[in-house]
Amino acid sequence: MIRVNKLSKLYGYTTAVSDLSFNIEKGEILGFLGPNGAGKTTTMRMLTCYLPPTSGSAEIFGFDILRDSMEVRRLIGYLPEKAPSYHELNVRDYLEFSAAMKGIPKNKIKRAIDYAIEKCGLAKEFKRTIGNLSKGYQQRVGIAQAIINNPEFLILDEPTIGLDPKQVLDIRELIKSIGAERTVLLSSHILPEVSQVCDRIIIINNGKLIAVDSPENLRQKLKKSALIVIKIRKQAGSPDIVNLLSKIEGVSDIRETTSSDSTIKLTVKSKPELDLREKIASKIVGNGFGLLEIYNEELTLEEIFMQLVTMEN
Repeated sequence: MIRVNKLSKLYGYTTAVSDLSFNIEKGEILGFLGPNGAGKTTTMRMLTCYLPPTSGSAEIFGFDILRDSMEVRRLIGYLPEKAPSYHELNVRDYLEFSAAMKGIPKNKIKRAIDYAIEKCGLAKEFKRTIGNLSKGYQQRVGIAQAIINNPEFLILDEPTIGLDPKQVLDIRELIKSIGAERTVLLSSHILPEVSQVCDRIIIINNGKLIAVDSPENLRQKLKKSALIVIKIRKQAGSPDIVNLLSKIEGVSDIRETTSSDSTIKLTVKSKPELDLREKIASKIVGNGFGLLEIYNEELTLEEIFMQLVTMEN
């Protein structure tokens, strides 16, 4: 388990991180979110022992980042936002250099390189010069150097930044595969990526923790009302559907969002603890309308993020 306890970092009179506390369970993929300047990168640099905290502490599987920094470094793999590499080296030479820098014994370097190359899909690229690779494959090389020491804890800072949609999907699947074997802290501005890859998310703003939970739990906590979206097929001579649905107990508002010659789309609002879909469906079908779709509209991760950051400010 990773334990972060009241971690703070000051640069002169500027507070980058303030009393930050959270845990990451072993085997968990935790998303790390926050606006630019929120303190994400500073936090990750402290966890990797690159920066000492001003106050507070953190333990990586029982090792303190200050007292046991060398042990912590052996347990960690880190991919910064700008992947570290020497563009004049080929992939294999660079990974051999990375393995030596991480203290992997000479007799185990080949096995470590083979593992990283296989895991990151670099078998056809390992003789190529890094500078000649696509951005997506350069990111794969960056991830390969991060996992070459087979770390228990992997920290990824914006691993898909600057990639095209196909490359983003490829790296996302790679992260899922790698995350099945180790604990991962993933920082990303691509919120759907975090939602699809991570078990929980932590959101910070102005260096302070503002939320840590699963996306689903955050949706429930922030939900101010239940929104049900319905699409109905019009029928000649049918009664006023808005008037009909407004009579259902618990309905607080009905809004027509789109309409055509044959269909109507409505959003029905009620209290968050109510699920009126069954009553609404029964009323629609019982009055001769064709029910084409009905579903609860959930908060997106973007909406959760914006609500929390706006509330904090």
